[in-house]
Amino acid sequence: MAKALLGYVGGSDPRVLAEMRRLQQRVQDLETQLLRVQAENDALAAAARHGDSVLDGIDVSKAEPALT
Repeated sequence: MAKALLGYVGGSDPRVLAEMRRLQQRVQDLETQLLRVQAENDALAAAARHGDSVLDGIDVSKAEPALT
């Protein structure tokens, strides 16, 4: 039945195929970016748990207000 419907519609439109390939590439790019961001987030979370913070060296009791 699918072949009959495709035959009725006129087969695969090259524009539809090109759009499908573009969307598949976009999905792959987004998945790659997601993996990179998750790895970066995991590294930042591990650093935060470890206590390696620039703010640890600040004595809050002696700190001056930024605005007076």
